[in-house]
Amino acid sequence: MPVRTVLVTGAKLHEEAARMLKDNGVETVYSEDNIDSRDIAMLARRHQVEGIIVRQGVIDETVIAASDKLIVLSRHGVGVDLIDLEAATRRGIPVLKATGANASSAAEHTIGLIYALIKDFFGLDRSVRQGLWPKQGFIGRDIVGVKLGLVGYGAIGAKVAHTAKTLGMEVEIYDPSAQVSEGFSQVGSLDELLAGNEIISLHCPLTTSNRHMLNADTIWRMPRGAFLINTARGGLVEEDALIAALQAGHLGGAALDSFAQEPPPENHPLWQLPNVILTPHIAGAGRSGIKAMAVTSVRNTLDAFAGRPLRREVLANPAVVSRQPSAPQITYE
Repeated sequence: MPVRTVLVTGAKLHEEAARMLKDNGVETVYSEDNIDSRDIAMLARRHQVEGIIVRQGVIDETVIAASDKLIVLSRHGVGVDLIDLEAATRRGIPVLKATGANASSAAEHTIGLIYALIKDFFGLDRSVRQGLWPKQGFIGRDIVGVKLGLVGYGAIGAKVAHTAKTLGMEVEIYDPSAQVSEGFSQVGSLDELLAGNEIISLHCPLTTSNRHMLNADTIWRMPRGAFLINTARGGLVEEDALIAALQAGHLGGAALDSFAQEPPPENHPLWQLPNVILTPHIAGAGRSGIKAMAVTSVRNTLDAFAGRPLRREVLANPAVVSRQPSAPQITYE
């Protein structure tokens, strides 16, 4: 059997996932971190790869066209906004996601950020480090009874919702494409969700229709003192509008794990805001999440190589029509 070659963009795969590729006779090529599309395309062309496991980088039409043997693009994660889905579809190449693989890690990160904002852990920490002791007269906030609004009810959003409810929060959900579980309130519009909750947390993919869904108009529909959490995609939030709302005191704070540009530019205005918590797009990077994303992305790749049925929930471009004899038949379980 001829050796297949897979390109992994960015950091090395978890050892179990790497072993799966080796055991199935797949040769693995790794790119450098923070690589651009031109260099990814050069590697894909040089090695004539049959699969690309996407950890980092923009996968544009140049990359997709670089290897005549390319069969599958497999995302080490769930966001596919950096992959040209139309170009992949035109070439009959399925784009597969590691759906649900990092849901627990991302949900835990979100709940941690909720606690940090409500309890003002970082503000209190700064005060103590500066020699202050704000004990006298301090009255903290409780998690119980907090109104939490979730945009998106996929694998991550659902775990956040169930955990928050267990902790005593009141949860509302906005997701036109999902039917939420019994016990949760589902609202019919983003405006309704924004106006009625103390915390808004984003758990939806970035699309052309929802880019900057939180902007200079919609952010100001949130109650004064509300918090915004974004562990999804930076493009969902218009950063200048968010900064203005924070500086004006309309929002009480924000916790961001994703940004419009990653890494953000030096001297970004967000750095100067004391009521903002920043993490480097690692919400889903817990130990279990990293392993599960790697294993799932490899399993999806091997399924495509073998022509096995591709599960509906992992296929990001269901309109794909195979035009390559070596490409797998696209079916649904």
